[in-house]
Amino acid sequence: MIATVVGGGLAGSEAAWALAERGVRVTLYEMRPVVPTPAHRTDRLAELVCSNSFKSVDLTNAHGLLKAELRALGSLLLPCADEARVPGGTALAVDREIFSRAVHRRVAGHPGITVIREEVAELPSPAVVATGPLTSERLAGAIASRLGV
Repeated sequence: MIATVVGGGLAGSEAAWALAERGVRVTLYEMRPVVPTPAHRTDRLAELVCSNSFKSVDLTNAHGLLKAELRALGSLLLPCADEARVPGGTALAVDREIFSRAVHRRVAGHPGITVIREEVAELPSPAVVATGPLTSERLAGAIASRLGV
């Protein structure tokens, strides 16, 4: 079985990792650097373009509890965040460069994940679509068409 994941941000990288760690071969599509975005500055996977905080690690709130659950399930992102952690009190704040390098290195180096650098213009099926707010115009149009919007 081969799974298709579209988008190499946080959700796409985590989804590709989770599938590959469970023995599923994954093809991960990321349009950058072929198709740039106004927010990204590198070609790395999981590049943070907004806040460098993953919010609280306190187990008495939903944010912290979710992180604990993700760790128990073998999350890719949390060990990378730990590696890139900077002082932030009870927040899990990271150095963006170190974080994206860590995620990129692990995902691109996983033997079960093939990273393809090209824009996906037609909605593959089945697939995990994790392109977020910077989805290309062509893929956004394909998604809208598929949904009848």
